[in-house]
Amino acid sequence: MGTMPRTARYAAHILLTALALSGCSSSAPPPAAAPETPSAGPSSPVQVCTSLVSYWAKETLLGTKWSGLDWEQKGLSNEQYAIHEDAVAAGRTEERTGGQRKALELIDRFVARRCAEQDGATGSSENWRPPT
Repeated sequence: MGTMPRTARYAAHILLTALALSGCSSSAPPPAAAPETPSAGPSSPVQVCTSLVSYWAKETLLGTKWSGLDWEQKGLSNEQYAIHEDAVAAGRTEERTGGQRKALELIDRFVARRCAEQDGATGSSENWRPPT
């Protein structure tokens, strides 16, 4: 194909200029405030444990597509997997009496407590290394 006719190029140039200038107009609304970003520092082993184990325990309780992955594929240490299994068992018991929402809440509390008690539960994992 050939180049655009001169008048079409001129019209496109005018349109692009008008669009660019309208973005700089003082009548434009102010930009939205930037969302708060998490701290740039590394998470503690307890925070990582709690987040990871709680996520996978809830996924297992819900029976989602990826809940059947093994502990290594989920990124869990041996100790974290033990917490996961205990949390799922407790969640299933709670689900029978209190419903799914209560079971998911229980998992969060249960995992947070156990991860804190075991300082992140990373000790048994052969692949875990402390941050450098």
